[in-house]
Amino acid sequence: MKKTNYKWVIVALSFLMVMLCLGFCSSPKSLFIVPVTEALGVTRSALSVNDSLRFITSAVVNMFFGYLIGKFGAKKLILTGLISLMASQFVYSASDNVYVYAIGGILLGAGLSWTTTTMVGSIVNKWCRENKGTIMGMVLAANGVGGAIAIQVLTPAIEKGTFGYVNAYRIVIAILAVVFILIALFFKNEPEKSEGTAEAVVKKKRRGAEWSGIAFNDAVKMPYFYAAAICIFLTGFVLQSVNGVAVAHMKDAGLDPAYVGWVWSMHSLALAGFKFLTGFIYDRFGLRTTMNVCSVMAVLVMICLMNVSPTPMGKVFAMIYALFSSLALPLETIMLPIYAGDLFGQKSFDKILGIFVSVNTAGYALGAPFINAFYDIKGSYNIGFMTTAVVMVGVIIAMQFIITKGHKLRKAAEV
Repeated sequence: MKKTNYKWVIVALSFLMVMLCLGFCSSPKSLFIVPVTEALGVTRSALSVNDSLRFITSAVVNMFFGYLIGKFGAKKLILTGLISLMASQFVYSASDNVYVYAIGGILLGAGLSWTTTTMVGSIVNKWCRENKGTIMGMVLAANGVGGAIAIQVLTPAIEKGTFGYVNAYRIVIAILAVVFILIALFFKNEPEKSEGTAEAVVKKKRRGAEWSGIAFNDAVKMPYFYAAAICIFLTGFVLQSVNGVAVAHMKDAGLDPAYVGWVWSMHSLALAGFKFLTGFIYDRFGLRTTMNVCSVMAVLVMICLMNVSPTPMGKVFAMIYALFSSLALPLETIMLPIYAGDLFGQKSFDKILGIFVSVNTAGYALGAPFINAFYDIKGSYNIGFMTTAVVMVGVIIAMQFIITKGHKLRKAAEV
């Protein structure tokens, strides 16, 4: 194999890593809500502490991502992340109360921080010269593929008795062990000099989506940096809270579990395609169009969920949710590296990406208990869905001004 082609080995490893880490450790989490709460005898709000700790951990770890990857390199962080993920699944399988189960959330948050969105953003930014949005979308689309496979693999195990979910977690451990071996054998931190780097292209190509960027010390002095961070936080707050309870909500609404499983499989497959499409749209039409499309879909998702029911039309709304949410969820994955690169450039890419992922996951941490509180108090998620829809509309409006300001700064820097 020619050295100039090794980037595709890195892209393939990244795809596999996202497919099996995010696809098996995060995507199917809704499948575990009912069996785990019943087995442990706890409320959904109590179980959501696990999600909060996961996201708080991820927020803290990602805050230091730029420093850590500079000091240790991507490979060591990925391998450490995989060990943490395997430990999280073991803790989940062995826990007999909600407090031990929550420890798994801490391990999961650390593990996913070093194996998914932030890491992939850094890897693609370093290894790929052109069409970064499309390639990043393709790699992160692996989550949808992995999620669809995970549902089919894990659901039969979960359905086998009260503690069937224990075997499901152990299956995930075995899968992650295979990923660990492949990364250890074939992953490389840096391209060879003859292969070039993404940074080299920036020097030659000052126009378009890539630009040299703003120094980190200057970026953190700019109000629009904090405005962008707040919008990213709220986006994570909304999307994770809504998506995290979608399966449970559909079952509560009276849909047959088999139909819900089918809807969720369609959602996961559509997510794979739409993440790739999001990257393609960005490369062709730019940040504003991409953000608007994804964000409008996010608002429509909540309207669809409020209308889910066992009636024929209610089932149609469930299927529409599966499609629309797949185009909204890239806002919390592929769009984060895009925001970092498009609004702030290459100089401080890893540091700003880490912060954006950090505030996004901080939103996850608050979103999960927020939405579950509506269920515990009202017996329904619908009021929560209405509230999050209003928040998302506010984010769409604010992002128009933020993107305009960012592009003005970029244009000034390129003169």
